[in-house]
Amino acid sequence: MDVDIWAWVADTQRQLHEAGNTGLAIALGDLPAQAFEGRYAQLDVMAPAVAQQAGSLELPWLELFARYWHLLSRIGDRAQGAAALGDAQALLEFARREDTKDCPSVPAAVEALAVAQANTDGPGYARERLAALGAALDGVRPDSPAYCGLVAQYVAALSDAGETEQAVTYYESAVAARRGADGQVSWELAAAGVRALLGAGRAMEALTELDSAKEFPADDPVAKDHREGVLRALVLATVGRHPQALEALPDLDVVGEHPRDWVEWARAVRLLGEVISNTWQLGRVLREWMAYFETMGVHRGRVELALIAGELAVARQGIWQARALADLAESWLGELRVTDGLPERIAELRASADAAVPLPAPGPQDELVAYFDAADGHNADPERWVGWLWPVSGTDLEATRRHTTTLGFLGYAPLGADILWKTIVEDADPAAAEDQDVAYLTGVLIEAGQDERLERFAGLLPPAAAHLALARMHRARERWTETAAEAERSLDSGAQGATALEARRLLAGAVQQLGDNAKGAAILRELVESDAGEEEDVWRMIVMATAAEDWDLVRKGAAKLGMPIESSEGPIEEEWHLVRVVLPVSDGSRREVLSVRTGPATARLLIPQPRGMDYNAGDIVVIDPRPLEPVPDNPEEQESYVIPFAGVSLLRPGGYTSWFFDGAAPSESDWAEFNEVLAERGWPMWVYSDDNYTVTHPGTGERLQGVYGWIAVPPGVEAVQLDALLDDATERWTHPLAWLDLARTAGIEIERHERITKEYGL
Repeated sequence: MDVDIWAWVADTQRQLHEAGNTGLAIALGDLPAQAFEGRYAQLDVMAPAVAQQAGSLELPWLELFARYWHLLSRIGDRAQGAAALGDAQALLEFARREDTKDCPSVPAAVEALAVAQANTDGPGYARERLAALGAALDGVRPDSPAYCGLVAQYVAALSDAGETEQAVTYYESAVAARRGADGQVSWELAAAGVRALLGAGRAMEALTELDSAKEFPADDPVAKDHREGVLRALVLATVGRHPQALEALPDLDVVGEHPRDWVEWARAVRLLGEVISNTWQLGRVLREWMAYFETMGVHRGRVELALIAGELAVARQGIWQARALADLAESWLGELRVTDGLPERIAELRASADAAVPLPAPGPQDELVAYFDAADGHNADPERWVGWLWPVSGTDLEATRRHTTTLGFLGYAPLGADILWKTIVEDADPAAAEDQDVAYLTGVLIEAGQDERLERFAGLLPPAAAHLALARMHRARERWTETAAEAERSLDSGAQGATALEARRLLAGAVQQLGDNAKGAAILRELVESDAGEEEDVWRMIVMATAAEDWDLVRKGAAKLGMPIESSEGPIEEEWHLVRVVLPVSDGSRREVLSVRTGPATARLLIPQPRGMDYNAGDIVVIDPRPLEPVPDNPEEQESYVIPFAGVSLLRPGGYTSWFFDGAAPSESDWAEFNEVLAERGWPMWVYSDDNYTVTHPGTGERLQGVYGWIAVPPGVEAVQLDALLDDATERWTHPLAWLDLARTAGIEIERHERITKEYGL
């Protein structure tokens, strides 16, 4: 992206505002921030919506802009590979259309495809990347802001092609050209040069280059610190400065949120094997990362992680895990275009595992289950227990249960599935298996993603157990209609005891997801009244009954829990205590709204919300009564603590209308009086601006503390009434307040509010 694109963004925002597309204008400006700040839930909703609206408005540059930032968030920090390749190719085709080919962001589409290909299989796509990037660079001057990004990818592609010295030479010439054109070198380009130097075996030069780039501006400033830390740790570890490398290496809780850095971080950790804490927890995390890469099509990255994790496993004598990782790496080679050197590395890993000496078991094989059960759950090493239990797993049922469960916990559910399948299906009669073992195998097959195998297993079970197993599978895949159908079939087949209990819970949860809260509540009512259920079942019944407005059933549930309700009939609308209700926003984010709890599972929102939201002050919402955070233990902290609850659904709208105000902040006394006037009428007001918000003094140009927010008025209050109140309340203020949308609706002094907005730069 270059200066022209940002000038275009500002101009397009102005045009959209003038055309009344305020929401689209705001979204346009926020897309890059969402990508850089990792607000991916918002971006995944917002960007496609902006692109779709841009298409309907015939604004192809805007559509390209929205699609690019969404793709960048996927292939950048989230490191998607094959999962994003199709979209990257489609974006480049769109960028080359006649109506978009002159857009300044077209080179970014070329870069994006190269990144997606590198994520998938860098060496495998190296030649394609070099050809496409080289063609794009032919039309880009060194002073263009698009230059650094394209060059960085070209250098990376040369390195992936094995041309490391050429990569260094190209990098150095590109930096010289950039500086000759009075342009700044980006940190990302410098990092590509550092990696090229490392690949060429010039580690000390790489360290010097990295030191000189420390203050370079970054294309992704939010990610710069942790990315620089990972790369610095790798370089320092390569030159043997292990203490410094360890100090530079970001912690797992930091890098764990950034898949783009996982492979480089793991490489640094492998080099620091003697000074890091090489534990089973590290192995489990690396296995989780491989699973993510598998989902996202990061084919080479998962092989690299498997080999590194295997070497670390050998170092801590996790022999079975090293062998399993070698098998995984080998099974993934088929997804790669180029496998040079990888079969040899896999063979070396297997040889290391074969040469390692296993740790002795803590006791005789026939007593291992007892030792396992007696082990300290906090300090026991599950990785070692998998190795110790392996000789008896598949022959001793109790050992098999513990072994396969632990395998699943460590991320190797398919291995556990194979063992359990042989034990329960091949070597025994599955129809006679205990409920516990059926549940074990069902859960492991679900976790392993082996749905077809689970369907085969269900076909060998008695009807009630078979339908329950299928219901579990459908619930895990969020197929609610199928979940409800199978759970109902389980009950109709005569399910008893624990099978019937779980079937009812699955059925109730599924019909709730399908929108039939009344039916869900009725299903749980049978459990509650028969005392077969637990306290959680009572709460779930209360939530569903509340959503269905079955107040009699809500009261019965409350009585079961010993919760007093003042009223004896009708809706429960009491004043209990303040809560924080966490509600979903249409852009994919979450919003906390201060509210008052009005019943076991209801709350009334107290804070005015901006126009366009799905809820507002005065609305009654259904809440999940399970707190989202634990209540502090400290009594002093408890006094001011407001418990957060998840919002479930809107029960009854309050009908309030919100109006925006903006301007220079008044004196404290004027502001207090303003608040008092609104409070007397019961009209909620909330300030959304912070201390950093300023406006411009129209006379002197100095910056003044600003204030903006929303006022909500109940049904029946006309715009002219609020306008009159605001006019009276603010007429003596030193600086006027503006409420332009309200003035336009009321048809009163529109020009005055337009003038205030312009003069104060609101």
